[in-house]
Amino acid sequence: MRNVTTLFKRELMSYFATPVAYVFIVIFLALMGALAFYVGGFFTSNQANLVSFFFYHPWLYLLLIPAISMRLWAEERKTGTIELLMTLPVSTTEAVLGKFLAAWAFAGIALALTFPMWITVNVLGDPDNGVIVASYIGSLVMAGAFLAIGSCISALTKNQVIAFIVAATVCFLFTMSGLELVLNFFRLWAPDVLIETVASMSFLTHFRAIAKGVIDFRDVVFFASLIAFFLFANVVAVDAKKGA
Repeated sequence: MRNVTTLFKRELMSYFATPVAYVFIVIFLALMGALAFYVGGFFTSNQANLVSFFFYHPWLYLLLIPAISMRLWAEERKTGTIELLMTLPVSTTEAVLGKFLAAWAFAGIALALTFPMWITVNVLGDPDNGVIVASYIGSLVMAGAFLAIGSCISALTKNQVIAFIVAATVCFLFTMSGLELVLNFFRLWAPDVLIETVASMSFLTHFRAIAKGVIDFRDVVFFASLIAFFLFANVVAVDAKKGA
């Protein structure tokens, strides 16, 4: 764990070594506020809750999380520093975990800075803070799943733009899979087992279940399994590139 911690600190500090991190956080907070208060109709709903705020998280993550993950490995491969990293007394698993946890922590910091919205609804009314806490937890875990996918894809290419586009596309497919529009397409020809499988892979379905205030074990297992699978694939991809 010492190697993971060292890499975690190195990667997290690298985010704040340039203005890019601060620009990202400002854009993230501005979009979150605009979507919740204006597009989501927070002031016209006359309800003291953050439903409109959390509703747009999956869609906003489709663009912002791949922007974080695209540099994790693609930049290392492009600059050639991945060879230096692999010569250090650090296993591939430790390197993958360190980078992933740093990116997840950065996303968590950006999410935590939205706390003024939580304060706002408590000033304006009497919201169910348990539901809000559950929604924040669900949002953070979902961000982790997005990042695991993006990190894996970043390990497959040297081009950050390609990593961004492919990661956003894959995350989009996971997000959309539970919508009726998609399921109706499969209902035309697919068996019920396949339809249920496709529906169960939706980020929207699992996140919205948590956002209702009920942290179901199945939703936690879904996100945890997805993170574990793509991190494992990330390790395999880095090892394959290293062997090549």
